[in-house]
Amino acid sequence: MSRMPRDLNARFTYKDYRTWSDNERWELIDGVPYNMTPAPSTKHQEILGELYQLFAAYLKGKPCKAYLSPFDVRLPSANEQDEDISSVVQPDLTVVCDPSKIDEHGCKGTPDLIIEILSPATMKKDLGDKLRLYERAGVPEYWVVHPYDQTALIFNLNQGIYGTPTFYKVPDEVRVIVFPDLVIPLPEVFAI
Repeated sequence: MSRMPRDLNARFTYKDYRTWSDNERWELIDGVPYNMTPAPSTKHQEILGELYQLFAAYLKGKPCKAYLSPFDVRLPSANEQDEDISSVVQPDLTVVCDPSKIDEHGCKGTPDLIIEILSPATMKKDLGDKLRLYERAGVPEYWVVHPYDQTALIFNLNQGIYGTPTFYKVPDEVRVIVFPDLVIPLPEVFAI
């Protein structure tokens, strides 16, 4: 694969994205490329591992599946062809319940739940550009987890908008809106 073009003011599509080097991780939001380096911290990865285990155990035997980054989520606008999609993200954790959205390249279409774990380098993007993208794409539930504050902001889509998020902090438990019988204990998530 070729290297990412240096003109970061240009707009790109999934067709361009697929040609970029596998040695670097990128996301596209409305055609704008975002470099995802440096690699996540150990604390980030441990929290992600705990969340994945909790969701994967709950989803075992169900049609929904949990996916860890790197996992491309292509969010087309209207009827965009795959190659023309201008938003491709790699959420930390993605839950998809419609198996027809999964292909060999990841997910094409709106997932049921997305979780992002904040880092100093991604905070503005996760709470700004990605929040607006996920809202516009119709992601029913979006979690933003702060590893050092041991908190979670949960955004739930209501009539097409997220509105004010629900704030959780250790020792709270989070009831997952898209799976009402699933409760995630934050002390377990952050017990690292």
